[in-house]
Amino acid sequence: MSLSVGIIGLPNAGKSTVFNALAKNQNAQCASYPFCTIEPNRAVVPVRDKRVDRVAELVKPEKSAYATIDFIDIAGLVQGASNGEGLGNQFLSQIRECDALLHIVRCFEDENVAHVCGKIDPIQDMEIINTELLLSDVQVLEKSVSSISKRIRNNPDLKTVLDIASALLDHLNQGEPASSFPKRDFEKARILRHETPLLTDKPTIYCANICEDSIGTQNPCAEQVEEYAAARNAQAETFCGSVESELAGLSDEERESFLDLYNLDDSALDETIRKVYRSLGLCSFISAKPKEVRAWTIPVGCKAPQAAGKIHSDFERGFIRANVVKFEDFDSCGSIAAAREAGLLHIEGKDYSVEDGDVIEFLFNV
Repeated sequence: MSLSVGIIGLPNAGKSTVFNALAKNQNAQCASYPFCTIEPNRAVVPVRDKRVDRVAELVKPEKSAYATIDFIDIAGLVQGASNGEGLGNQFLSQIRECDALLHIVRCFEDENVAHVCGKIDPIQDMEIINTELLLSDVQVLEKSVSSISKRIRNNPDLKTVLDIASALLDHLNQGEPASSFPKRDFEKARILRHETPLLTDKPTIYCANICEDSIGTQNPCAEQVEEYAAARNAQAETFCGSVESELAGLSDEERESFLDLYNLDDSALDETIRKVYRSLGLCSFISAKPKEVRAWTIPVGCKAPQAAGKIHSDFERGFIRANVVKFEDFDSCGSIAAAREAGLLHIEGKDYSVEDGDVIEFLFNV
């Protein structure tokens, strides 16, 4: 399952710094002037999972692998982007291709890095971006409504779709994002989502990018970001992009020492990645073989045969059963065989909904 997350925000908010921390190398150019990034930078980023580490510790495989997400560093948007300002049309089309958005909000002062609006104002910054996304959706939806209106003459069944599309357009014109439009109605017009993926319907994580001195303290700007996200039923995270970038270049041992220095349990950026994962309605199960321990991405509620198909299509086609051990039981027993002896292995069939963290052995025959 290939998932892509776009990193968006105003110029000089720290997007490329965050991207480089995610990519663990300097793939994206960082500079203190707007539109340093023109062409999007891309990186495949692991979803760090301590359960995978623990299973690998017990199984001692030749290699191990986390689930992954593709992150895309998109150039900063500016006011008027929906009308083409600052190459806005190009950047908005890049955002439209993403499954979710990481909205970086500047919450740090730095006289060496100019703010495009002249001052630090998180609410204004977020409103500028969200207004441009909304205006772009209005333009796209107006074209769809016009197109559906013409096609309805030869296909009366499109009337329901047109009614919903028109209602959604009214909703957007009132300044409300597509994400707050009644989902049951939105789903009836799935054709709209395929023809016109709406920017304001994408899951969004708002990220307050603070300075190093603010770590572990109350930051008024970060609090504004959290309140803004909560009012929109979105998630928020606070981190220091420059510190996360330093952290990314360290070995595991150095990383632990670095986290201890700041009294942190984990990297805030790693937690952000996990939030993105959950916001997309995803979870993972683990396969534990001598050659490889690996996490596999599946939608929440995925049935066992479809989960097996993530490993190989033959597994789904010839599915017989799944031997399932809960991670906590695997952790205490040390292996699937030991869990079986302890009566903690569950034999599941085609109707089993795989749960997050399940350690699974699939049996199949083709």
